[in-house]
Amino acid sequence: METLISRGAHAHLRKSARKRATLVAYLLLSTGFVQAAAAQPAPPFLMLFRQAEMAAPRLAESEANVRAAEGGTVQAAVRPNPSVGLEAENIAGSYPYNGLSRAQTTLTLSKPLEIGGQRNARISAAGAGLEAARAQREQTRADFAYDLALAYASVELQTRRVDLATEALSRAEEDERAAQALVNAGREADLRAVQANAATTAAQADLESARADAAESVVRLGGLVGAPQPYTGVSQSLLDLAGMLSPPPPTPPVVAPAVRVAEAASNAAAQRVGVERTRATPDVTAGLGVRRIAGENATTLVATFAVPIPLFNNNRGAIATALAEAEAASARLAAARLNVDADWRAASSQALAADRRVGAATQAETAANEAYRLARIGYDAGRTPLVELLTARRNLTEAQLRTLDARAARIRAEAALARLQGRIPFGDIP
Repeated sequence: METLISRGAHAHLRKSARKRATLVAYLLLSTGFVQAAAAQPAPPFLMLFRQAEMAAPRLAESEANVRAAEGGTVQAAVRPNPSVGLEAENIAGSYPYNGLSRAQTTLTLSKPLEIGGQRNARISAAGAGLEAARAQREQTRADFAYDLALAYASVELQTRRVDLATEALSRAEEDERAAQALVNAGREADLRAVQANAATTAAQADLESARADAAESVVRLGGLVGAPQPYTGVSQSLLDLAGMLSPPPPTPPVVAPAVRVAEAASNAAAQRVGVERTRATPDVTAGLGVRRIAGENATTLVATFAVPIPLFNNNRGAIATALAEAEAASARLAAARLNVDADWRAASSQALAADRRVGAATQAETAANEAYRLARIGYDAGRTPLVELLTARRNLTEAQLRTLDARAARIRAEAALARLQGRIPFGDIP
């Protein structure tokens, strides 16, 4: 019965491995991995970020928003255009106004007058909008650097997982050959060979899964930076920097980018309140013209002055809306300050914990490697059962993966700290 169960599990694992192999082959072909001769590894992280600043759609959008705000400041300072009017009276009527002999023609030049601080309020609001766009650009840049660091580290992490899975498969095949040799020598039952083969098939399935994850991470990195074709990997190790990073400072930055964005948005909202209040002031138009009276062969000056009566529209609704938006922006500013403080504490804790995890995981990996070496020697000598050898090998693989995960956690924490500080992660490390 045990043999039948083992053989069934073995067949299931082989079928799963074939499916994963098909998926990997599809990913490799669809992402251009067949053009390995033309593809290149991604440059070092900082160089890749500098290149992405010129091509990444997300950063291009923030730059366009800044240019739009700059255009808004230029337009806000422009004064309203004057108007020219021509008016003819006493023409084409009944006698004696049926001709042009009694026509009165008036040429007028009029101009709206901005009173009540309308222009200054508009200029101040446009300037505040420009500062908000610039702050958002810096925040977008920090967010992009964070995402790029995670994507870059993910490619390296998944590549190393493939290497570990390859090593695990190689050890499994060696163990299977050793088990088969003992079975052939009559020192082990046939069941042990089946179990060893099932473990090898499982290791093969893990390898194919790791390859699929690695292919996906490479595609995502290329898509993030707008690369014309996927990379083959990365040329700089970020995971090896985990043990070289300094402990984070105990307090968050004085003004984090997220807080600067909220402050700029709050100021812009407050300036818009001023704009809406000045719009409640009636628009005054003054003009000066010349009137020609044909019947008397005389010319006179004409002065015009127009003021709308704020009987129905005094802009109260727009003012109330602007006040509510300013209140909401102030609330977002308070929330941003609290969030930055909480995020800093969390990222600092993760960084310190990851430093301890890296040290502990490295020691555990060394111990697991020695345990597997001794288990293999004991099994070859017939003193250690196969189940202990398989367990030791599995423990070694898990210990290696824990070391990788600890290093990746430290890199993620460092990227999060850099994002909160508004700096490019790993920019000061060669």
